[in-house]
Amino acid sequence: MTRPAVHAMSGNRLGASEPRQEGPVDLRLVPPALAVWGAAALAVGASGRWVAGFAAACVAVAGGLLAIRSIRAVRASGTRRGPSAGVGATAVAAALLCAAAGAASAGLHSADLHRGPVPGLADQYSRVTAELTVASDARLTRPRVRGANTVPRSVVFDADVTRVTGPDRSAATVRTPILVIAPAHGPASAQWQRLLPSTELRLTGRLAPAMPGGGDRIAAVLRVSDGNLPEVTGPPTAVQRTAGDLRAGLCEATEGLAPDARALLPGLVVGDTSRVPPELHDAFEATDLTHLLAVSGSNLTIVLILLIGPPGTALRAERGGIAPRLGISLRTTALLGGALTLAFVVVCRPEPSVLRAAACGLITLLAIGTGRRRQLIPALAAAVLLLVLYDPWLARSYGFLLSVLATGALLTIAPRWSDALQRRGVPPRLAEVLAAAAAAQAVCAPVVAMMAARVSLVAIPCNLLAEFAVAPATVLGFAALAAAPVAMPVAELLARCAGWPAGWIASVARTGAALPGAEADWPDGWRGGLLLAGVTALVLFTARRLLRHPWLSAACVLILLLAVLRPAPLTRVLTGWPPPGWKYVMCDIGQGDASVLAAGEGTAVVVDAGPDPKPVDRCLRTLGVTRVPLVLLTHFHADHVAGLPGVLRGRAVGEIRTTTLQEPGDQSAFVRRTAAEARVPVLRTAPGERRRIGPLSWRALWPPPLPLPTPEEPNDASVTLLVHSGDLTLLLPGDLEPPAQQALLRAHPALPPVDVLKVAHHGSAYQDPALLARTRARLALISCGHDNPYGHPSPRTLTALRAGGATVLRTDTDGSIAVTGSGPGLRAVPLRS
Repeated sequence: MTRPAVHAMSGNRLGASEPRQEGPVDLRLVPPALAVWGAAALAVGASGRWVAGFAAACVAVAGGLLAIRSIRAVRASGTRRGPSAGVGATAVAAALLCAAAGAASAGLHSADLHRGPVPGLADQYSRVTAELTVASDARLTRPRVRGANTVPRSVVFDADVTRVTGPDRSAATVRTPILVIAPAHGPASAQWQRLLPSTELRLTGRLAPAMPGGGDRIAAVLRVSDGNLPEVTGPPTAVQRTAGDLRAGLCEATEGLAPDARALLPGLVVGDTSRVPPELHDAFEATDLTHLLAVSGSNLTIVLILLIGPPGTALRAERGGIAPRLGISLRTTALLGGALTLAFVVVCRPEPSVLRAAACGLITLLAIGTGRRRQLIPALAAAVLLLVLYDPWLARSYGFLLSVLATGALLTIAPRWSDALQRRGVPPRLAEVLAAAAAAQAVCAPVVAMMAARVSLVAIPCNLLAEFAVAPATVLGFAALAAAPVAMPVAELLARCAGWPAGWIASVARTGAALPGAEADWPDGWRGGLLLAGVTALVLFTARRLLRHPWLSAACVLILLLAVLRPAPLTRVLTGWPPPGWKYVMCDIGQGDASVLAAGEGTAVVVDAGPDPKPVDRCLRTLGVTRVPLVLLTHFHADHVAGLPGVLRGRAVGEIRTTTLQEPGDQSAFVRRTAAEARVPVLRTAPGERRRIGPLSWRALWPPPLPLPTPEEPNDASVTLLVHSGDLTLLLPGDLEPPAQQALLRAHPALPPVDVLKVAHHGSAYQDPALLARTRARLALISCGHDNPYGHPSPRTLTALRAGGATVLRTDTDGSIAVTGSGPGLRAVPLRS
């Protein structure tokens, strides 16, 4: 019987309906791309002499290799020896020449950081007048807590200084990249945020040096003082105005959506995350869905697939998409795809991240146009090579690295894993989605661990659940973007339809992040990344064998589910935390205060919330707290109240009690705004009030009742509680300082000794010895941050506490601290034992 003819390279039968007759993967462009990437990463920010020497050495070695190859070729011209050695020498020489080109490009781009007077003026913190061109979108910084205060949000954007006038009124024409920081409050805030790239401005402000460490694409920072308005000297280009109008139209069309969909949809479509609140962004980080908030090649891929159909079908008569149904030829369709790519760059701004996404989109367009997956690796390598030569700063961009790794995984690993899953009976569509999510996570997780010192255990299922909503949200969002300038009602209808899948994605992120084991701490830096890469390789090696044993596979899945869900009884058995019968826990939340008083099964009273929502939320989750009848905020300093959203997240909260002094005003307003959004009432603690919840009872000792004057300093207005939990007595004095501590003793001369003292003001040196002597605490607990800049806790305070017979524990070294028992059985259990 005659065997059917097969293609020599692919091994597939000739005449098959889907032959995929391709040769081996062409990897010739991969070494040059890696050489350009590595050389640019090393040369960015390096001295000019080093860059010149490195480039010259690469050129010299490459020239020597080519010369040796030529000599050998002449000698071998009369023999039958193959050219393999010569080909190898040529490949090495090409990589070295590309490395020289990458280093030279990085050196030329870095020279702008040192050329002209701007760096010198920045070193002197000079006040200057600068004429500049806006080079990026204006973006808002996230609020940060510094000590007791919240750093105000600012508007920041990149710009190129074209002319600078120094304090001596000498002017110079330059071309220097800087970062502009402007206030995000007051009447000028909206004007700063509406600035478009290519707008020309004249600003007066103070220059400061860029962050140390090198590798940054800015030469200095220009800080604009409050009250200054942007003085526009030249309007943006027509292209940027068009892009800005389209983006503004999409934002207007989404105004009537639910909060999460309203915030998320512009980010999914054009990367506009200005509306995304911090807690939603944190949820996307915890579930490794942040790639959906940035413009990526997947956005463009979805639109192109709508036009031309799935990859691999473009050369078949059954190719999908809109184009064949409209009778558009394949070549014309490819041109339309290129036009869509250009429009994508225009709308999403030609910044490096957008250019990277466009390059990835063009790779996908090549797949759709040719149906030859194996040619995509050299295309990806070429894109990397050209983009790094164009913008060497990409060589040190984690975002660029993640994009390339994810794209490479989708082109190489995902198809094989998909085929393997289909051979095991998984439906094709589900196999493709599962393989894509797993492959991208496997190669990207080590890089994420390097940056964030964490590993997401819910990333793959969350990406799978979100994947089915990404395409409709993106397609409908782009349709709303296109319709907004023509017919806003139509755009609003399309946006409303897109809001449903966008809301689903947000709910997936929030639900996944709320799971107790959504994230696991991991070492950061190169060691953490290499460790996770090794663990990932070991897991993949083991998984291939586990798939042959269904029962073992099911057991592994069950273990993973338990690690994510972390049921309290099992967690207590395995980790010993929280200890059985705990009555009080001081949470490890950094430099700040957050304490928890047990009030029944799953119920607790929370005293202060710390500076950040994530740590206090994590602490409450590990304790199994789902109901909080009372949140008591001792005073309004940010290190005690800024984490309030973390306490409210996913819990039934009855009320919030505060001190009588509503200062600082911005933090008092923050508390009331946050509580109003959660529909939780805010009340003031009455002086001397007594309360009971379950086994807890307490009395408010401070602030004093009228007619005594209310303290004028927030620390001295801290609500101070004397708490009884069964036979256990605790004194929680907030951040009282010596004058208020002395007044407290005078107001309560019969203050009894206590079992547990939460040391005031993070164990600072400002303590009243008489109060420490009166309390005679058996346990003294201090909440402070690791390596905090204030020197907390003070050695003098530690000495005084130990001299009084107290056992001292502190969160910066012991982690969270739980108190159990009473009387002779009183015990403090640190998480880091």
